[in-house]
Amino acid sequence: MNIPKISPAEAGRRTAEGSAILVDIREPIEHAREAIPGAKSVPLSRFDPSNLSTHLGGVPTVIFHCQTGKRTVDNESRLASCSLPEVYVLEGGLNAWKSAGLPTKIDRSKPIELQRQVQIAAGSLVLLGLLLALLVSPWFAVVSAFVGTGLTFAGVSGWCGMAKLLGSMPWNKARA
Repeated sequence: MNIPKISPAEAGRRTAEGSAILVDIREPIEHAREAIPGAKSVPLSRFDPSNLSTHLGGVPTVIFHCQTGKRTVDNESRLASCSLPEVYVLEGGLNAWKSAGLPTKIDRSKPIELQRQVQIAAGSLVLLGLLLALLVSPWFAVVSAFVGTGLTFAGVSGWCGMAKLLGSMPWNKARA
């Protein structure tokens, strides 16, 4: 089933008048860092369509969103199973919301998204391996090769050891 898309401007208008509610399907760590004011966090990893109404406060229209809109569109059939009268996908996600000049709340004390942490860590390790290979010993090129192999495996399999490791770090643990 295809859920109809709604523009950020229309979604902003409808949420401001109270006729719709935004539901953020990103993970809690992403929502904690930056979110649309008033959006409810209902992570896709814990999405239960039968329990969704507990987050809505009686508002019959739901507008699902993620960061770019891709996760939301990729999971349309799952999201549509919530059996609400009116369901939409925010076109372009949080990024389009911000591009439309609509407000977000940012908490810079919260960790950045795990995907960005992986990119920073992997890039740093590749650069470090190359620098050490140039300045100390060519054997340090193995560090860059190891990281490259890990990233390739993550892309092919969908399982990223570095993301698992970073996700278990204390700064990525949810605080009550």
